[in-house]
Amino acid sequence: MQLFFRIVTGLCALLLVLAYAGGRDVARLPQPHGAVTFLDRSGEPLGTILASDANDAVGVDLSHVSPFFVRAILAAEDARFYQHGAIDLRGLARAATELFVYGRFQSGGSTVTMQLARLLHPTPSSVRGKIVQIFEAERIAMRSEKPAILDAYVNRVPMGGNLYGIESAARTYFGTPAQDLDLAQASLLAAVPNDPTALAPDQHLHEAQARRRYVLGRMIALREIDASQAQLAMAETLHVARHDSGIEDAAHALFFLYPEVRGAGRVRTTLDRALQRFVQAQVQSVLGALANRHVTDAAALVVDNRSGDVLAYVGSPDYWSDELLGRNDGVQALRQPGSSLKPFTYELALERGAITSTSILPDVPSNFALPDGKLYTPADYSRSFSGPVRVRYALANSLNVPAVRVLSRLGTSALLDRLHDLGFTSLQKPASFYGLGLTLGGGEVSLWDNVRAYVTMARDGDAIPLRLLANAPSASRQIGDPATWSLVTDMLADPHARIHDFGAHSVLDMPFDAAVKTGTSSDFRDTWTLGYSRDYTVGVWVGNFDGTAMRDVSGVTGAGPLWNRIMLHLHESHEPRPFDAPLGYVRTPICATTGHAPLRDCHAVVLEWVKPADLAIVRRAIPDTYGRTLDTWLALQEPTANASSFRIISPVDGGVYYRVSPQNALQAREEQLALRATGARAPVRWYVDGRALPTDSDGNAFLPLRIGLFTVDAVSGAQHARASLRIVAQRGVRRPGFSVP
Repeated sequence: MQLFFRIVTGLCALLLVLAYAGGRDVARLPQPHGAVTFLDRSGEPLGTILASDANDAVGVDLSHVSPFFVRAILAAEDARFYQHGAIDLRGLARAATELFVYGRFQSGGSTVTMQLARLLHPTPSSVRGKIVQIFEAERIAMRSEKPAILDAYVNRVPMGGNLYGIESAARTYFGTPAQDLDLAQASLLAAVPNDPTALAPDQHLHEAQARRRYVLGRMIALREIDASQAQLAMAETLHVARHDSGIEDAAHALFFLYPEVRGAGRVRTTLDRALQRFVQAQVQSVLGALANRHVTDAAALVVDNRSGDVLAYVGSPDYWSDELLGRNDGVQALRQPGSSLKPFTYELALERGAITSTSILPDVPSNFALPDGKLYTPADYSRSFSGPVRVRYALANSLNVPAVRVLSRLGTSALLDRLHDLGFTSLQKPASFYGLGLTLGGGEVSLWDNVRAYVTMARDGDAIPLRLLANAPSASRQIGDPATWSLVTDMLADPHARIHDFGAHSVLDMPFDAAVKTGTSSDFRDTWTLGYSRDYTVGVWVGNFDGTAMRDVSGVTGAGPLWNRIMLHLHESHEPRPFDAPLGYVRTPICATTGHAPLRDCHAVVLEWVKPADLAIVRRAIPDTYGRTLDTWLALQEPTANASSFRIISPVDGGVYYRVSPQNALQAREEQLALRATGARAPVRWYVDGRALPTDSDGNAFLPLRIGLFTVDAVSGAQHARASLRIVAQRGVRRPGFSVP
């Protein structure tokens, strides 16, 4: 007998040693990290993305959980947690009695340790499952401290839907971290684990509140709180967010970021939630207005030029609409950019001397030989040609033949290398694949890459990465010549230069300096508008995700209105500083049709930025009559110490303007001269020969071009300025221009 007891004792000891050796220390479990909560730049919640594995949750140290929740969850689930081991014999006895009387478990009798065991090792709700659960709980209790068990439990407890852990629940339902939960919020969340499906507060708030009364009652009974605290908690109005996805704003941006930050828990982005919501609403509004033209989709990106911070990221009109293919991300999708790449062609050609600012480019029917022996014949959207045009005119009006001719001088390989340097990662084919059509949008690029390149242009070639994560590193590098970038900006910001194709006061014209370029793919499946002020760059794409063509929609009619709304909203509280003059250039009159011809034989003289070396050529071409006024012109156009004084800059005092005979009613309406003044300290009122001119809603006034002599007065409070001009009939000039006195 004594030998038998020794054997039994030895076997028990061996089993205990084996059980301990096989114990589970939950402190060594990997911290849940799958879900990430995103905040905007000021800390406002944007949403939480959960891991695909439902057992992943947002991990948080127990010390960062509200004491109210810790006390509430123990009161509701395991009041004697610190007094018993892995199992609570009282609870098990109660559960056994319920099983005998009712034929099933009513309260379960599970401790927090047992519940954690079941979360880590799921078992069925049966006698056998309960036995396995007890064994796993014992394994945990043998090797784990109580705080570690509670820590692991509160980070994995089911909280409704696919939410796991108190941090995920607190952020999703209340938009607050777990450590900031008050008693009312904590007691409501502590009610959920009893039945996560039936008590999820976003779906079953009434039932959850009823369970909360029980939780608060248990806390009173355990003297964790008093009755007055419970009464205040029940009286508090709780605003529970719906847990459809855990995402309130910028879904495309958050899913784009998620693979990069998985495991970070909480992430602050560069997004501005208020701006994000505004842009999202405008996307939907503009698409509604274009619905009759078979336009269903759009994307927009807004960037702070100073830092590269992405302030708004809208990938589609509605991420959650499967019918509209809303989960497609129009910011990252590859689409044909149309003419939006032309500015990079002209900048590189100007930088390398393939053209100058005074070059005259032929916009005439042209054939270009391709390497395979075929001919390439580009044409414009209007199917018409303008004849000899200046570089400024060709770029501003987005003429195709001049752009292709410039690229033929420059070389497709050179442009492709520059586009790679600017960050166009999708253009991976050899230059021969794209050919001369590259400048017209022959490749496919993303809105993200296109906007990044425009930010570089806005920064005069100082390239910085676009940032979606706050405080992400941002190293800059110079690409190309700053002065040439500045010159291209000046061309894109010139509303007069683009008036021929886009008309006067179009959606591209801003009441402040803004450079802008549109793009339309050849099959009308993509329209783009990208532009910038000194402060912000805005890029917009409008089209259809299913690849179908739009009806009678171009860059200015499709993407343009959306770009206009966003730009005006960004600057409604402040006016950005004007663009700087191109460094190393001077502004001088040149002949609009020949560039360097003597001005006495020129019918349209315009101002252009010219390099000093080219200025000498222009000076030699200017006869004495005009040479005497050249310095006056330069003094008028160059910044001076009196630049802030009130003066009229359009029309030029003493200028001669030509009126082109209108071909149709639309052209007749466009034959107007925009009146502009600088240095005003109050709204400007305009008078022509003593008669007041009406102004539009933006305060702009326009002078119809009628033949004769006119005196224009501008009045701004006590300030007054005057200019005289002469409008004469067309003398062989095809479009409006002006001459020096």
